[in-house]
Amino acid sequence: ATYYLTFTGVPGTATYYALIMTVYTWIAKGAWFALGYPYDFIVTPVWLPSAMLLDLVYWA
Repeated sequence: ATYYLTFTGVPGTATYYALIMTVYTWIAKGAWFALGYPYDFIVTPVWLPSAMLLDLVYWA
């Protein structure tokens, strides 16, 4: 979905920022895990699919 939105035109602003937030979240998770703290990597940010859905509705 991300690939499709990125290469088939200009993605919505919400999706763009959600993508950045997700990357930063993954970096934070990696740093937290590297320090030896247990963290669940299965938990994915909720705002990414919701923002994508928002953009799809907006651009439809």
